[in-house]
Amino acid sequence: MGVPAFFRWLSRKYPSIIVNCVEEKPKECNGVKVPVDASKPNPNDVEFDNLYLDMNGIIHPCTHPEDKPAPKNEDEMMVAIFEYIDRLFNIVRPRRLLYMAIDGVAPRAKMNQQRSRRFRASKEGMEAAVEKQRVREEILAKGGFLPPEEIKERFDSNCITPGTEFMDNLAKCLRYYIADRLNNDPGWKNLTVILSDASAPGEGEHKIMDYIRRQRAQPNHDPNTHHCLCGADADLIMLGLATHEPNFTIIREEFKPNKPKPCGLCNQFGHEVKDCEGLPREKKGKHDELADSLPCAEGEFIFLRLNVLREYLERELTMASLPFTFDVERSIDDWVFMCFFVGNDFLPHLPSLEIREGAIDRLVNIYKNVVHKTGGYLTESGYVNLQRVQMIMLAVGEVEDSIFKKRKDDEDSFRRRQKEKRKRMKRDQPAFSPGGILTPHALGSRNSPGSQVASNPRQAAYEMRMQNNSSPSISPNTSFTSDGSPSPIGGIKRKAEDSDSEPEPEDNVRLWEAGWKQRYYKNKFDVDAADEKFRRKVVQSYVEGLCWVLRYYYQGCASWKWYYPFHYAPFASDFEGIADMPSDFEKGTKPFKPLEQLMGVFPAASGNFLPPSWRKLMSDPDSSIIDFYPEDFAIDLNGKKYAWQGVALLPFVDERRLRAALEEVYPDLTPEETKRNSLGGDVLFVGKHHPLHDFILELYQTGSTEPVDVPPELCHGIQGKFSLDEEAVLPDQIVCSPVPMLRDLTQNTAISINFKDPQFAEDYIFKAVMLPGARKPAPVLKPSDWEKSSNGRQWKPQLGFNRDRRPVHLDQAAFRTLGHVMPRGSGAGIYGNAAPPPATYQGNLYRPLLRGQAQIPKLMSNMRPQDSWRGPPPLFQQQRFDRGVGAEPLLPWNRMLQTQNAAFQPNQYQMLAGPGGYPPRRDDRGGRQGYPREGRKYPLPPPSGRYSWN
Repeated sequence: MGVPAFFRWLSRKYPSIIVNCVEEKPKECNGVKVPVDASKPNPNDVEFDNLYLDMNGIIHPCTHPEDKPAPKNEDEMMVAIFEYIDRLFNIVRPRRLLYMAIDGVAPRAKMNQQRSRRFRASKEGMEAAVEKQRVREEILAKGGFLPPEEIKERFDSNCITPGTEFMDNLAKCLRYYIADRLNNDPGWKNLTVILSDASAPGEGEHKIMDYIRRQRAQPNHDPNTHHCLCGADADLIMLGLATHEPNFTIIREEFKPNKPKPCGLCNQFGHEVKDCEGLPREKKGKHDELADSLPCAEGEFIFLRLNVLREYLERELTMASLPFTFDVERSIDDWVFMCFFVGNDFLPHLPSLEIREGAIDRLVNIYKNVVHKTGGYLTESGYVNLQRVQMIMLAVGEVEDSIFKKRKDDEDSFRRRQKEKRKRMKRDQPAFSPGGILTPHALGSRNSPGSQVASNPRQAAYEMRMQNNSSPSISPNTSFTSDGSPSPIGGIKRKAEDSDSEPEPEDNVRLWEAGWKQRYYKNKFDVDAADEKFRRKVVQSYVEGLCWVLRYYYQGCASWKWYYPFHYAPFASDFEGIADMPSDFEKGTKPFKPLEQLMGVFPAASGNFLPPSWRKLMSDPDSSIIDFYPEDFAIDLNGKKYAWQGVALLPFVDERRLRAALEEVYPDLTPEETKRNSLGGDVLFVGKHHPLHDFILELYQTGSTEPVDVPPELCHGIQGKFSLDEEAVLPDQIVCSPVPMLRDLTQNTAISINFKDPQFAEDYIFKAVMLPGARKPAPVLKPSDWEKSSNGRQWKPQLGFNRDRRPVHLDQAAFRTLGHVMPRGSGAGIYGNAAPPPATYQGNLYRPLLRGQAQIPKLMSNMRPQDSWRGPPPLFQQQRFDRGVGAEPLLPWNRMLQTQNAAFQPNQYQMLAGPGGYPPRRDDRGGRQGYPREGRKYPLPPPSGRYSWN
């Protein structure tokens, strides 16, 4: 399912589901950023219990962003990921649970799509690099100006796949990040954090859903938990509806099409690499002080309220005079199922159903007309009634021919409009561009050999003008030299979109003409349409896929081995006789191991992420599986216009052949590679103030070897099993930073332990119902909301969850004041402009050393452990600082303010922070970057005293 297409359709049809996020930004005082206090009430007028992060939706934009320069190295990528999570956390402010899920090894059905994406990414990346080099050489040959080419290795986004060193390092960095926040951020004080890294099998969003399903089945689960899931994939909406939780919200970045991207050659906005002319960058600001500022604003977040979507669907799907009892929960399940027909990550969409053509609305209308005959709903708790689905599909099949003809008519009408638009543009443009001595030249090339020098420019311009207006015998493309003779170079006729019509890709199927079914099967499957046995096989595989996908969304992975073995889908009219088709799957299947999955999805160009002997199987001509890794492959546009919309015709991987080839190279794995190739599980973290902290610490002290039940009364009803973690984060043990620019946690109080969800029998069915005791949210929609999608006015989402919130406006005087006092062009760079981490709240991490004292821990020797959150005593109770150390004495007014009874005083002795405001690492390790130890040269602002926890 195309994410932009589905989201665009959903937001237009059900606009009130969208709410703009109210985001509190960090404040800046005397050049120091004061972090947001996430322990305060949520400014969006809603309190969330659980926040779930589909981490791959965060990792990709942070490692290779499209709208700003990419991080220079892996360390900057990690800091960018930390800052992104901080920003999300400050918006949502969960009170019970933070669940981070990274994509692990995916089911075989998903691996086919991953394989297609990675082969495409590798091919497009190499083609882009070649094109970029060609354009660079052309521009430089013409005398153009380009910044010097950075000598750096191209970041291969394919490394964001389970089993690579990058993902292993990311897991270590996230462990450090969680421990840092639990130690130092008041908003994380009572939070339970679960990290499911890439070693745990399953897609990130489905690991989250599996956790929710299993917790819902426990007697201690709170049915009124308010969930918030972060991610941009369209299927998150379906997954949220499938939980049947009454309070479920999705947060995502606002989708803005055609966002500006910098040119890959000159780093300027407004053109692509192929259109780069090598012009010098314009000065930004009086002294070019804004050269590094980005023209695009920071992406804004929006909430998608699924409880409001449920209101819309209840109204839309309610049917009168049904022969059975109407159940809105079952109707929503049927709506989710029908959305699968327009495309998902596991099956190609049916040829007659396109989102942009209103396919979902058409399916809903057919469903409402046919459901009276079906005798019941299409699905129940993730299981499909194929006899009823057959009736829906055959009803779609009856109108397939008219759908194809209307699609052709719409496309022809669109082309006619585009042709008329090009003609209008052609009439409005001059017929020619100047040539000869008046031909535009690249900067610095006018004195190059072969360039003409105008001896009389005014005369040349006059003759060109006269030639264009009154000389029919001379071609309008002819230009003149200064002596009046035709120029040998001549003017070049301006191209108006090259021609009146753009070349269209050849379509041999022609679905709008009679005989379309025969041509489709012949062109796409290379079989005759009369081959009923083959068509039956395609339909059966597709029906199995529909059953597998719905089971995956509602019950979990039915089979790790199943996949759809074709590149194309059948027609709706072929779904005849599907009622008796089997829909059971092989039980007891296991997922691939991480390195095995890499062999199944990576092209040979990304083989550097694999062990050498494994890599050789991808490129050696004598390899038994060399056919799995074609150097080039065809892309079938399949009626589309652009290559990225087409179908990559890659061979499917034969699992038995792959495993047989890998058996020979398994002995070559090093211990580290063997560890990366093993499947792991989830890890749970808590801070010292959490009720579970002492319980977990006692497990480590007793050395318990058997899994222990989680006491639900200590963690908001969460249930599962605990087992000791060999690489645990433990109190009073140093947590080493895997990022050189960030400092070790020398006074850690957080703790971690392995966590496993409650287990159920393989044939257990999770009921897709609203739980007893769940309170339905108060209705949000008003009668006027039903008309907003059709009244022609531009719909603007409300701000926050309070409908009666009054927007605050600034008058012109306020804007003038802001213009005078706001700093321009200041900042610490792209990856250093987020709030400092809450580690800045704990004064002892940042204090400069007192005179005569050698190390920070010694300052805390007389402090009780429970007082570590309080920070240091007020300045007037301490010794004076030596100016050489870097601290200034407080001004008198500040001394008076210090007498306030603040139990927690942030940032009194904060040293210079590293990127993103993180504590800088002291230069006490060889080969690692140190930061200056000087303090600030100005007095600090008075503390707010707002963090009184004890």
